[in-house]
Amino acid sequence: MSDQWIVAEAVVLGGKPCVRGTRLSVDFLLELAAGGASQADILAKYPQLTTEGLSAAFMFAARRLPNELTGRA
Repeated sequence: MSDQWIVAEAVVLGGKPCVRGTRLSVDFLLELAAGGASQADILAKYPQLTTEGLSAAFMFAARRLPNELTGRA
């Protein structure tokens, strides 16, 4: 699902993964959610974002986190 919604283009936010058709990066959306914003809050504040696009951003991040190094020995 996230493959069709999440794009990374060098000319948009320096290649950060973003929701297609927006300049909303995956990390920015995660920061909003981590800061306490509900999905409804995020969708209301950014009307160019769809429910599907927001869900895809969260799924994109969830699929990549298991591959990240934590810095623990």
